Amino acid sequence: MRWRIVLTAMMSLVAFSCSGFATKQAQEPKAGVTAPPVQPSTSSEPTAFMAPYVAPPANMDLCGEPVPLGNRDVLERFDQEFTIVVYSHAQVYLWLKRAERFFPWFEEELRRRGLPEDLKYVAVAESDLRHGAVSPAGAVGMWQFIPSTGSRYGLDQSPQLDQRYDFEMATDSALRYLADLYRRFNNWTLAIAAYNCGEKRVSDEMALQGVSDYYQLKLPLETERYVFRILAIKAVFSNPQRYGYALPPGAGYPPERVDVVTLNTRYTVPIVALAEKAGITYREFKRLNPAFTTRNIPPGTHRVRVPEGHGKALEQGLESFLASCKVPQVVIHKVKRGETLHRIADRYNVSISDIKRWNGLKGTMIRVGQRLRIER
Repeated sequence: MRWRIVLTAMMSLVAFSCSGFATKQAQEPKAGVTAPPVQPSTSSEPTAFMAPYVAPPANMDLCGEPVPLGNRDVLERFDQEFTIVVYSHAQVYLWLKRAERFFPWFEEELRRRGLPEDLKYVAVAESDLRHGAVSPAGAVGMWQFIPSTGSRYGLDQSPQLDQRYDFEMATDSALRYLADLYRRFNNWTLAIAAYNCGEKRVSDEMALQGVSDYYQLKLPLETERYVFRILAIKAVFSNPQRYGYALPPGAGYPPERVDVVTLNTRYTVPIVALAEKAGITYREFKRLNPAFTTRNIPPGTHRVRVPEGHGKALEQGLESFLASCKVPQVVIHKVKRGETLHRIADRYNVSISDIKRWNGLKGTMIRVGQRLRIER
């Protein structure tokens, strides 16, 4: 029995010595012998990701007016919007791509009118440079006009046409509006704030608070953030590579090459038929002419865009379409005070039921200023 105990102890000692030798060999390889590579960990624990810190610029101006970033409150409000924008990678790249299509034209218009180039960033903040943008409050288009302001600046809004969606016409109206706001406030920061919440609201708050500095005014939260968001957009656009954005050449969206044709018609024309005559698709026509909100072009004079090289076909297509089709003449009647549906029907020699059908009316009630479609 005793010899078995001795033998077991000797074997344990040998095993311990061998394991220690092997460990020492692994830790201290001999000269000239390459150590085995370290195997990657097979642990299932996720690797921690460190988001890089991006510092905001120390100095900013908007339309040549310095931003008081030395004020702690102003700095923190700017830093909030800058941080949100600079880390919005997908959105910033989409802005950069769309800007290649629209910014050259915006900049030319701003130079022609003697307006600050920074105003182009207002369109980015308003709509992300999407001419089909719609807000919950009913503002639409690239410059987000509400109906009343759009009408005040000449943008027609009828059942078949909403010129707030037309990026060229809306840009003209927006720049006229911004210029008017600047003449009123003599300050671009206040003018831009008024573009967001209305000139009356800004004027009333200035009078109530006894403050004429945007950065010190208490305004609706959206407006308080609005100018700072524009500043953040300007900061990133002014030096994209500084903040990690590098759009490769050719990756942006190029300007559309189009023919602009003036159509003058007394009749309602189906867009699908006109697009077919012009050799383009219905979708392509609607994409280039978003102001037409139905499937038809209403009577009147309209400037329309078609892909370059299709303008002549469009003109000929309209002429041949009107010559070959019996299209009823359409009149848009604006209801005047004292008029009834019966009187309007008598005037145009049509029936009341026809007027109701053409305009989707349930009853016979109409209101002053209402536009009624009359087919003759």
